[in-house]
Amino acid sequence: MEIDNLTAAEERVWRAFPRGEFVDFREAADEDPADAAGWGPERTVRAGVLRALLLDGAREDGEIPSLSVAGARITGRLDLQYATIDHPVRLRHCHFEEAPRCYAARLRELNLSESVLPGLVAHAVHVDGVVRLTRARCHGTLRLGGARITGSLYLEGAEVAAPGAEEPVLQLNQAVLGADLWAPGLRTRGQIRLNGASVAGSLNLSEARLGNPGHAALDAETLTVEGDMLVREAEVRGWTGLRGARIAGRLDLSYTRLAHPGGTALRAGSSTIGELWLRKAPPMEGALNLRRAQLDVLLLEPASVPRTVLLGDLTYTSLVPHEPAERRLPMLRRERDGYVPHAYEQLTAAYRRVGDDHAARLVQLAKQRRHRHTLPWYGRLWGLVQDITVGYGFRPLRAAGWLLSLLALGSLAFALHPPRPLKAGEAPPFHPVFYTLDLLLPVISFGQDSAFAPRGGYQVLAYVLVLTGWILATTVIAGVTRTVSRQ
Repeated sequence: MEIDNLTAAEERVWRAFPRGEFVDFREAADEDPADAAGWGPERTVRAGVLRALLLDGAREDGEIPSLSVAGARITGRLDLQYATIDHPVRLRHCHFEEAPRCYAARLRELNLSESVLPGLVAHAVHVDGVVRLTRARCHGTLRLGGARITGSLYLEGAEVAAPGAEEPVLQLNQAVLGADLWAPGLRTRGQIRLNGASVAGSLNLSEARLGNPGHAALDAETLTVEGDMLVREAEVRGWTGLRGARIAGRLDLSYTRLAHPGGTALRAGSSTIGELWLRKAPPMEGALNLRRAQLDVLLLEPASVPRTVLLGDLTYTSLVPHEPAERRLPMLRRERDGYVPHAYEQLTAAYRRVGDDHAARLVQLAKQRRHRHTLPWYGRLWGLVQDITVGYGFRPLRAAGWLLSLLALGSLAFALHPPRPLKAGEAPPFHPVFYTLDLLLPVISFGQDSAFAPRGGYQVLAYVLVLTGWILATTVIAGVTRTVSRQ
C-alpha cells in the first residue's frame, strides 16, 4: 500500500511505527470502545494498513519498531495467518469490525486489552512473549486452540460470549503456556474448553463468572497445571470437568458456587491433584465425582459436601480439617453407588495417620453396619447379633457387660431355686455363681454343670445361658480376629 493513499489517522500510525511510538486516538481515558459507531475518519484505521506495516513496514536505524495504537476503529479484517511478525502488536482500547485472524502466525507479543472484538481466530498461534486480553470484550468465539505462548495469557476481567454458538466460546484446548493463565474476574457465556492444555505456572479463575447452564461451563479434561489452579469466590453454572487432569499444586474452590442441578457439578475422576480445597462454600448443586482421583491433601469441610458423591477408589494422604467421625460418615452415606468399602478404608487410614484410633474404629464399625445391609437375611441376622453383642469387635466391653448381666441373672435364679444333684451323695457343694459360669463359659468347667440338673423353667434358663455363652464367645473371637487381621 502506498503511503499517499493513507488517511491522516493511518499516516499518523505509519510514521509512529518505525520508532515504536504510541499512538493514542482517545479523547478521554474512560471512553468505551463499544461506542465506536460515533467515531469519525480521524480515528478510523483500515486493517490492511496495519497488516502492511507489520509485514513490510519501514525501519529506522537504532530504533525498535512496534505497532502500538489505542482508541482506533479498525475496519476490515486484520489477517495475519501464517505470518511471522517480529514486532509487538498492541491494539488497546480499539474496536474491531471483524475478528482478527492470526491462525498459525508467529508473533512477539499480542495485546488486545480493553478492546471490543467480534471474535479472534488464533489457532496454533506461536507467541514468543505474552498475550494480553485484559478486560477485552469478545462478542464471538475466542479461538486459541493449540496455541504456543512462551509467557502468560492474561484474561483478567475479560468478557467472552457468542450467542447462539454451538462451539465453545473460549477455546484453549491443547494450548501450551510457558507461564500463567491469569483470568480472575473472567466472564463467559458458553463453554470454556481447556482439554489437553498445559500451563507451566498457575491458572487463576478467582471471582470468575462462568455460565453455560445444563452443559459444560469448564471442560478441562487432561489439563496439566504445574502450579495452583485457583477458582476462589467464583460462580460456575454448568458442569466443571477435570477428568484425568494433573494439578501439581492446589485446586482451590474456596467460597465458590458450583451449580449443575440434576447432574454432576464437579467431574474430577482419575485426576491427580496436590491439594483439593472445598471450604467456605455452599454445597454443590449437583454431584461431586472424585472416582479414582489421587490427592495428597483433601481439605473438605462437611458443610460443603453435596447430597451425592462418587468416591470409588479415591485415595488421599490426609484429610483436613480434623473432624469427628460422626461428621465425616454422612459423606460416605451419600455415595451414589451405595456401599463402597474403599471409601471407608481411606477414611479409616486418614484417622490412623493422625493418631485418632477412636475415630478409626467408629468408621470401621460404620463400614460393617453398612455392609450388613448388602447381605442375605441370614447374614444380616448374624451381623446384627455381632453388632448388639460386641459391636463387631470394636466394642469388646459389651461382651463383659452381657456376661456380667447374665451371670447376675443366673446366679440369682439358681440361688433361689438350686437344681437337684444328679447323684445325691457324690455332688460337690452347690455354688450358684460358679454353676452359672459353667453354663456361660464353654471352655471353662468348675464341675458344677455336670453335677446338677435343673428342671422345668430353670432348665430352659440353663439352655439359654449355654446358647448365649456360645454366641458371645463366637462373636468375641470373630471380632478379635477381624481387629488383629486389620492391624
